[in-house]
Amino acid sequence: MIDLLKKYPKYESGMLYVSDHGESLGENNIYLNALPYKLAPEEQQHVPMILWMSETMKRWDYVNYECLRKDAQKNTFTHDNLYHSILGLLEVKTFTYEKEQDIFKNCRTKELFDNS
Repeated sequence: MIDLLKKYPKYESGMLYVSDHGESLGENNIYLNALPYKLAPEEQQHVPMILWMSETMKRWDYVNYECLRKDAQKNTFTHDNLYHSILGLLEVKTFTYEKEQDIFKNCRTKELFDNS
């Protein structure tokens, strides 16, 4: 998908992948993803997330990506953050958006919405 998006550098394009759940692949003889959260091993509790953006999107979304890289290394995010982060990234102004849930909030170089 990233290679396809790279073919169109003029567009403000990006790709965000987030798995819906973790998976045990035999660690400690545990398979699948069905254990209750309190009993689930780390492999079932943590999911991958990959974000790629074109240079055009980076330029117009006012996000410092070095800051975002560092922030991702020291913070933990959940699926609860996804909705608010996408709304913020796409600059959708809605009363359901919660800035504190936006994973990009600490690394914005410009406020999202003018309060006027």
